[in-house]
Amino acid sequence: MPLTTNTILICAGGACISAGEKSVKDSFEEELKKYSLSEVVRVIETGCMGACTLGPIAVIYPEGVFYQKLTPEAAKEIVEEHILKGRIVEKYLYRAPEGKPVPRVHEEVPFFKKQVKIVTRNLGVIDPTKIEEYIARDGYFALAKALQMKPEEVIKEIKESGLRGRGGAGFPTGLKWEFAAKQKAEKKFVVCNADEGDPGAFMDRSILEGDPHAVIEGMTIAAYAIGAQKGFVYVRAEYPLAIERLGIALKQAREYGFLGENIMGTDFSFDIEIRIGAGAFVCGEETALMASIEGERGQPRVKPPYPVEKGLWGYPTVINNVETLANVPWIIRNGAKEFRKYGTENSPGTKVFALAGKVKNTGLVEVPMGITLRELIYEIGGGIAKDKRLKAIQTGGPSGGCIPAEYIDTPVDFESLQKLGAIMGSGGMIVMDEDDCMVDVARFFLEFTVEESCGKCTPCREGTKKMLEILEKIVSGEGTEEDIEELEKLANVVKDTSLCGLGQTAPNPVLSTLRYFKDEYLAHVREKKCPAKKCKALISYVIDPEKCVGCTACARVCPVQCISGSVRQPHVIDQAECVKCGSCIEVCRFGAISKVSPAVSVEEAIE
Repeated sequence: MPLTTNTILICAGGACISAGEKSVKDSFEEELKKYSLSEVVRVIETGCMGACTLGPIAVIYPEGVFYQKLTPEAAKEIVEEHILKGRIVEKYLYRAPEGKPVPRVHEEVPFFKKQVKIVTRNLGVIDPTKIEEYIARDGYFALAKALQMKPEEVIKEIKESGLRGRGGAGFPTGLKWEFAAKQKAEKKFVVCNADEGDPGAFMDRSILEGDPHAVIEGMTIAAYAIGAQKGFVYVRAEYPLAIERLGIALKQAREYGFLGENIMGTDFSFDIEIRIGAGAFVCGEETALMASIEGERGQPRVKPPYPVEKGLWGYPTVINNVETLANVPWIIRNGAKEFRKYGTENSPGTKVFALAGKVKNTGLVEVPMGITLRELIYEIGGGIAKDKRLKAIQTGGPSGGCIPAEYIDTPVDFESLQKLGAIMGSGGMIVMDEDDCMVDVARFFLEFTVEESCGKCTPCREGTKKMLEILEKIVSGEGTEEDIEELEKLANVVKDTSLCGLGQTAPNPVLSTLRYFKDEYLAHVREKKCPAKKCKALISYVIDPEKCVGCTACARVCPVQCISGSVRQPHVIDQAECVKCGSCIEVCRFGAISKVSPAVSVEEAIE
């Protein structure tokens, strides 16, 4: 029997795991064992491969054949056909829009074509639990190079690269290191901020799960540059796989002499601890994060002094996020000039985004700064799901803004997004279509920030709560034009007077939707209509008797049994009992059910 392979890489990112990756892996292993191939063909779980929509994913090497949407049965068939007989199983291949099967997806599919892998260079390629595989791809070479340089030379290289903080603020990384290096202190610290809390964001988690050594190496280089002896990775408890793999990587790094005393035979000593956060969004703010590490309640404090002057336990502290630190080894190894070949003059390098929402190809993407929103959404993302109309792109999570479709050709960099009232944030990007209500979107994000406010300052604690009350009033059909005016005034007050970044940016979703989608707010308060037919209080579900065939599908899925009618006879929805869950419209195959404004009678809607 001809063997054409010796490795099966399986994506073990969060999306693939939730789609059934473990059962696919077990099936591969059982089938290989059945044919006595377990010692010949390795099955390896890797980090996120990026194409979350296509999961579970496996790549068969040495050919590099990419299989998608796998099941345990598919795994058995691939072993029998591909591994034993050398025949590619076409039905599990990715298919181009014209229907052509694509075996080597990384070379031929737009989702991967426009990406530039710097931070995610090892994701989906190595076993994150094996330090040897990281080393085989030039891992820890940058640390060795840095230790042969003077600390100020390392800082100069990072400054010349133009690397800016990827956690959202975009502060120059080299400048931050330089400030910390100049401080005279008995102790200094380096902290990795892995408290990624934005809804829809999974960049940092994926990096920690798929390439933890890149972060460790980046932290160690930062520590050498500023003269720190101790580091902390602050990661939320909701990331158990990231914590597990990071723990394995730290142990391996110590065993190999990359952490601990006299690293690589030098007089430089540095070690890292994991600190697990309880999931408070406010702890993503650097001063609140430090308070949590110190064992205090995670609340922000007034700045200055800044952490580089007075951080953990009063000592100078550099805080960088996961993605920022993962860039560092690549820059030191390849040089600042190589890094600057990507991106723009003021925003060099690449950015990792979690592309989510109403887009065909959701997933983790790494692209050069300056790429346009159109390229991201339509070329990499494949366009809007179900071919609907693009309405807006929300960047920056609860702290970000909503960019309308008319700005689709905006380059994605720090300055361009800020001009539109949005921010880069940590990299969450949620695509919205014609069915999304922008008033409800603002309400959703504000509800999140109200819940996550630490309550320390009055503008954030009381102001965001009052803003949420106004938004809930508007989406329930009880709002007035005066409410819209008050909402805007409140938003600006909260933005200008809150203590920390959470409060200062919490109004952004409100202000950006008011700026670009005010007509939707006015429709809610003047006409008592939701143009997107999303807000439950402003819609009703009706059945057209001319189209209803009486199949009873809607009645069978209704959770409150408010749909009545005989088999093969038109059905009727009891409006008083309907909870507007939408289950009926999802199962109707005849287009007989529609959403209408309550102001429209059933008879008018049918007409």
